[in-house]
Amino acid sequence: MDTFRCMKNFVEVAEAGSFTAAARQLNTTTGYVSRSVSDLEAHLRTRLLNRNTRRVALTEAGERYLQRCCAVIASVAQAEAEASDAQANPVGTLRVHAMSCIGQNYVVPAIAAYQARYPSVTVDLTLSQNEPDLLEDGYDVALRVSPTSLPDSGYISHRLGTFYSALWASKAYLDTHGVPETVEDLSKHTCLQVAVPAFPSDRWLLKSEHDRHEFRLPEERFKVNVAGAMIAALQQGMGIGALPAFALRSLVHSGTLVRVLPRYQLQTVDLFALFASRQYLDAKIKTWMDFSRTWIADALSHDAAEINRSPTWGEVEAVDEAPVSA
Repeated sequence: MDTFRCMKNFVEVAEAGSFTAAARQLNTTTGYVSRSVSDLEAHLRTRLLNRNTRRVALTEAGERYLQRCCAVIASVAQAEAEASDAQANPVGTLRVHAMSCIGQNYVVPAIAAYQARYPSVTVDLTLSQNEPDLLEDGYDVALRVSPTSLPDSGYISHRLGTFYSALWASKAYLDTHGVPETVEDLSKHTCLQVAVPAFPSDRWLLKSEHDRHEFRLPEERFKVNVAGAMIAALQQGMGIGALPAFALRSLVHSGTLVRVLPRYQLQTVDLFALFASRQYLDAKIKTWMDFSRTWIADALSHDAAEINRSPTWGEVEAVDEAPVSA
């Protein structure tokens, strides 16, 4: 028995005053409406309506039950309206997962701009190096990096942009240990390793317009799994390290780090956003996807151009040696 359907038929009969009138309102047969009310009475073991050939009347139990039924039906209608509204108006909590540096440098600024446009959305952002399962861990959107297309997971993915890594060191380190002029020169230096998803931690894949090299990193001296910690190590003059563009937003042009072997780029990687399904997509997820695809893609392109204009060792030396005007 469909209890909720029987409740609605009962309310219609009580309000219409007869089975025939209720059947007309419901666009069904009188027999169907009569049977559904009888089934409901049998289920409750209570008579709800007194009947004769001309009219029906509520029993005392029927009057009490009618009030409860009306409240339940109204509550269900409100829940349906709220659920439907979620497809049209972005409200509620949006749960997002991202790697630490991507989250700090791109997702947080994007969220600030997004919430200025959609103030009814609360964002719960989790930053970690792990790759969560959207359904098991309860995330609406997850940002992931991959050097190729993502493996088939059953989720929907959109590419937000592309970035690459480059080699960096502090001026103090280069002052002390010299500046590598070729890829082979790197073997004479302390090379620091960062182990983040999609980047091999045991080798650097370097390419320029004219050549490609695979540089196997020597015995580990320092290895870390967060790009932000690699920045700190480089600033301390611990060696030369590879940093992805997404970790460098606040450092470009600051002079804190100097690009090493600037004609080379390391591995190119794509940034993807994943969500569970296109069907009946919640408005907060749809608007976030539309917004972030533009905002983050533009930021990645802008920062890549900025990194290409970042100072090299020769430019830093030229600035340091420039005479100070009186």
